[in-house]
Amino acid sequence: MKYKNIYVAATSQHVGKTTTTLGLASTFNKLGLKVGYCKPVGQKHITIGDKQVDKDTVLFADLLKFDVNPEIHSPVILGKGASKMILTDFNTDVYQQMISDANVFLNKENDIVIYEGTGHPGVGSIAGASNATVAKALNCSVIMVVEGGIGSTIDMLNMCMALFREQDVPILGVIINKVIPDKIPAVKQYVGKWLEQNGLRLLGVIPYDETLAYPLVWTVAKAIGGELECYPEKGYQKIEKIIAGSLADYEDFKGSENSLLVVGPRVIDQAVKKISTYSEFHKIEGSPLSGIVITGKEELPKFSKKFIDKHKIPLIRTQLDTYGAVVKMSKIEVKINRKTPWKITKAIELIRENTNVKELVKLSRI
Repeated sequence: MKYKNIYVAATSQHVGKTTTTLGLASTFNKLGLKVGYCKPVGQKHITIGDKQVDKDTVLFADLLKFDVNPEIHSPVILGKGASKMILTDFNTDVYQQMISDANVFLNKENDIVIYEGTGHPGVGSIAGASNATVAKALNCSVIMVVEGGIGSTIDMLNMCMALFREQDVPILGVIINKVIPDKIPAVKQYVGKWLEQNGLRLLGVIPYDETLAYPLVWTVAKAIGGELECYPEKGYQKIEKIIAGSLADYEDFKGSENSLLVVGPRVIDQAVKKISTYSEFHKIEGSPLSGIVITGKEELPKFSKKFIDKHKIPLIRTQLDTYGAVVKMSKIEVKINRKTPWKITKAIELIRENTNVKELVKLSRI
């Protein structure tokens, strides 16, 4: 049986397109369908051989067990400088043909293809390849992902769906993501009512899960312009909590094995001694730290260096002060990738448990 292809769009960046696409692809795959994946228009990319491919594509290659072919799975990359090139002298029909060729191949090989959009609905417009234009050309039904709320959610949905309405692209339904758990009943009631009044389906309400927001040590290093000075091979450890060293107390280390200590060289010994005392008292063999950020260029005190070496803790050196480093870290936008397998598992679980999968399958049948 064939199924109508799905295009996963969102009201803006970092709302949950990849999370949703992971959950849908995994769910359809588990039902025995051969699922194809494509990121028709990408921005952030890596290089495979002599070609560029969107970063998300590699993630789905692992999930769906396909060999990445940039021309099929990530046909268009709008990287740095693309806007100037297009406006100077470029025929955007080339992009549309590349996407069309990928679509022909994927439709032959799969029961259903899930296309992952880019950014907000208007991204790609400069190349004649906005999310709405591409979804129309691919003859897809759209699932719109929006962040949880009530008034703001409805306003954002109404604005962002205008491009799809303009192109006469069918909206399969709406998934509301990152909803604070105790607000889920109200969101379902009031946003659900608005959707019903506007002929739209509420396909799922996904609770906010803080584990999906955990950054990795190397992500922090990049965000604060720091250098991984010690044990860089452990840069893929996750961070659940950030602790300012000068204010650190025993309670800060309770219940967490993945804390990041942000501290100046003058008080690092004081903070590390507290950690050692805490670990000894609670008979913890290791350390509750995933990493340490130290500000300034001063040499590490001997006690702290011995502690870091004993537990092989990755150390990030930054020229920012403690406050500046913490502010930068608070603005990190965390993406799911191959180095965060717990996030992949959690994303799939959240979509499966909180969307109407049976209805999705039924609605997708041709």
